[in-house]
Amino acid sequence: MKILVCISNVPDTTTKVTFTDNNTKFNTAGVQFIINPYDELALTRALEITEKSGGTVTVVNVGLADTEPSIRKALAIGANDAVRINAEPVDAFFVAEQIAQYAKNEQFDLILTGRESIDYNGGLVAGLLGELLNIPSVNVITAIDVDNGVANLERDIDGGREKLTCKLPLVASAQKELTEPRIPNMRGIMAARTKPLKVVEPTSPQTYAATVGYDLPAAKGGVKLIPVEQADQLINILHNEAKVI
Repeated sequence: MKILVCISNVPDTTTKVTFTDNNTKFNTAGVQFIINPYDELALTRALEITEKSGGTVTVVNVGLADTEPSIRKALAIGANDAVRINAEPVDAFFVAEQIAQYAKNEQFDLILTGRESIDYNGGLVAGLLGELLNIPSVNVITAIDVDNGVANLERDIDGGREKLTCKLPLVASAQKELTEPRIPNMRGIMAARTKPLKVVEPTSPQTYAATVGYDLPAAKGGVKLIPVEQADQLINILHNEAKVI
C-alpha cells in the first residue's frame, strides 16, 4: 500500500493577521507556521492504515524552503519520506496540478488531504486531484478502512451519514472525526533528520489567479442591551436602526 498525504503550511490559529505591500501580501513577520490541522488528521490515518496492513506513507507539499520545518514535523510524526515541490502555492488549481504531475507516475493506492486549509478554507484540492488523475474523490470523510484494494468510507451529509465503498486508487479529504492527531516523540524527531526529503521543481509554472488585495473584517460595533421587560424595543431597533427586518 502506497499512500500519499498532501500537507500545507498554514499560520497558527492564534496569528494576528496583517498585510503588507498595500494589502496585497500576507505579513509573515513573527508568524508561527504549522501543518494544516486537517492534513495532520489525514497523515495520522494514513499511518494507522499502513501500520495495520503494511505499506509506506509519503508526504508532499507545494511550497518554498521555509515550509521544510512543517515537512520535517510530518516525518517526525511517522511519514517514511517527503517531497517538496519548489513553488509558491498561489491557488488551489496550481497546487493540485503540481501534486498530480508528481503523483501520476508514482502509482499511489490512496491519496489523502485535509478537507481544507485553515487559512483560505477553499476545500478544492482533493476534488481537483481526483479530476486531474482521473480517479474517484470523496470529500470530508469521517472514517476510512482499506481491505483487498477496496476502501470503506463514511462521511457526514445533510441529515445523516453516508457509507461508501470505492476501489483503489482514490483521493479522500479528512474531516475532524477521522482520528486523533499524533504528537511526534523524541525518537521520531531524531529519525526525521535522516529521512529522505526530495525537492522537485514545478512542472508547469502557469497560474490562473492573482491576489488583487486583502481586506480585514470591519471592526465590531458596540452592543446595545435591552432589558427583558422592554423586549418590544428589540423589534423597533431591528426594523428602524439595523434595518434587518
